Amino acid sequence: MSTPGLWNALIRTHHITSRKKVTKLKQAAAFHAVFVLLRSGSSPGIMFVEGSEIGVEAWVAAVQKLRYKDYQLASRPAPVIVEDSTGVQGGHIERQGLHETESVRDFGEQMANRGIYAWWRKGMGYSQKDQL
Repeated sequence: MSTPGLWNALIRTHHITSRKKVTKLKQAAAFHAVFVLLRSGSSPGIMFVEGSEIGVEAWVAAVQKLRYKDYQLASRPAPVIVEDSTGVQGGHIERQGLHETESVRDFGEQMANRGIYAWWRKGMGYSQKDQL
């Protein structure tokens, strides 16, 4: 099931440790009115962005300009497809701003809460499954 008007993308990098770069990512998230989740600290660095098509594409372009080591656009900007609406937990899901986690496990849990866990696993290279 697609979510009208909502797009997302996934970026992998070697790591995200520069607080100066994180500040720039936070500013870009606010400017483009998108939700961003970062896995910062040690390797791997993971960035997830969700919002309007224009906002997601502009935020991804801002990340590219920061020249992260081993930058990989794991999942190109595309419309969000929720895999299983019964998997989306009730309650409030953040829709804007930059949020950080230091754990890949927590990152995965947040992707599951958004109903896009299989999409995230495929983008990370954890699953070769062609169908989502």
